[in-house]
Amino acid sequence: MPSLEVLAGVRDLGFMRYADALKLQQEAVELRKDGRIGDQLLIVEHPHVVTMGRNGHEENLLAKPELLARSGIDFYETDRGGDVTYHGPGQIVGYPILDLREWKRDVHAYVRAIEQVIIDALAGFGITAGREAGATGVWTSEGKIAAIGVHISRWVTSHGFALNVDTDLNYFRYIVPCGLTRPVTSMRALGCQARRAEVVEALIHQFGRVFERQMETL
Repeated sequence: MPSLEVLAGVRDLGFMRYADALKLQQEAVELRKDGRIGDQLLIVEHPHVVTMGRNGHEENLLAKPELLARSGIDFYETDRGGDVTYHGPGQIVGYPILDLREWKRDVHAYVRAIEQVIIDALAGFGITAGREAGATGVWTSEGKIAAIGVHISRWVTSHGFALNVDTDLNYFRYIVPCGLTRPVTSMRALGCQARRAEVVEALIHQFGRVFERQMETL
């Protein structure tokens, strides 16, 4: 069982285009596979972008890529699990780069743990959130507040989660989020005025607690 002696580095990439963050993520994955770095958690905020997972359905993309481009929204097909999702300003995206051989060789447990990180972080801001059967992600009474889509290669994780903090929810009209015709919400829409830095700190703290890692800023 891992202990808090196991370090995980945190890199806050700030505001970065999806393609640039993906390149950094892929580089970190290869380094982790080779044992040249330890576990890491990349935190980032993206300009407007829609991504399609490997299990995505074209009918859940309500606007063609050309229309998205005219609206200032990038579009990428990715190798993560899940369907279509949106990232944009006011949303905190986390990309854990973990070797699950040093935690649990269990993809289901990993996804549930990511959900728990977000649920517990939200609780610290007075927001009650939880899971819904058959629907990956984190939910509130007002709708889905966080999406999760992961990729595992040689037990090393990539992609991750997206938490709506003060996201402009109108951008979700371009898609059927994660293939579910259900409302989405944000911390701000629920009345929480927390700043990005506060939410990032809470997520890092809960990530360390749930995964039993000592978090260290890189």
